[in-house]
Amino acid sequence: MGLFCNYPCFLGVTGKFFKPVYNISTISLVQWSYQFFTFFLQTEDFAMTSKRLISSILLISLIVLGISSAVAQARSGSGLPLPRFVTLRSGEVNLRAGPGVRYPVEWVYKKRHLPVEVVAEYDTWRKIRDWQGTQGWVHQGMLSGKRSIIIMGNLRTLRAQPKTNANPSARLEEGVIAKLLECPTGMTWCKIDAEGYQGWLRKAEFWGVYSGENLE
Repeated sequence: MGLFCNYPCFLGVTGKFFKPVYNISTISLVQWSYQFFTFFLQTEDFAMTSKRLISSILLISLIVLGISSAVAQARSGSGLPLPRFVTLRSGEVNLRAGPGVRYPVEWVYKKRHLPVEVVAEYDTWRKIRDWQGTQGWVHQGMLSGKRSIIIMGNLRTLRAQPKTNANPSARLEEGVIAKLLECPTGMTWCKIDAEGYQGWLRKAEFWGVYSGENLE
């Protein structure tokens, strides 16, 4: 029997009855299909079901997109520029082989405010590099946006003005950590604070600032 009949046919989806107006032999399949689907779409039950279905699909889609976006953002990190300089927040920071506590600790830093360079991000973990080139992963909670520098090379002279012939303020040995105060635009000098002694050093004399970086 099927749907092609000259008597009422039951449509199980809607609970409605449909009586064909024309015999299948006198109407084309295309015309019959058009009449059938027009009737089907106009039935009240189908319309209500469709609205609910569409609403559910839209709601699920929004939830999935929101979760996907949050996961993608977490995996991609903070969105801040890479690489960038930061400092260690604590006097004891574990450097791990990978981004997670399941990875072994390869090194333990004991210097608070030590400048490090963030070179990669994964979720809440940051891959850092220190002034000696050692790399590893630390949790973001162990890092601070405050800036500092570490003296490199020979004994450095901290000067009162950004000039090579300016009066000396202090002598700084290699490995001394100092606060970074400013690096004026267009200058190769930066002002620092080493245990209360403020003065100027050339960027080539320490590590913790990019050559073209400005800090006002």
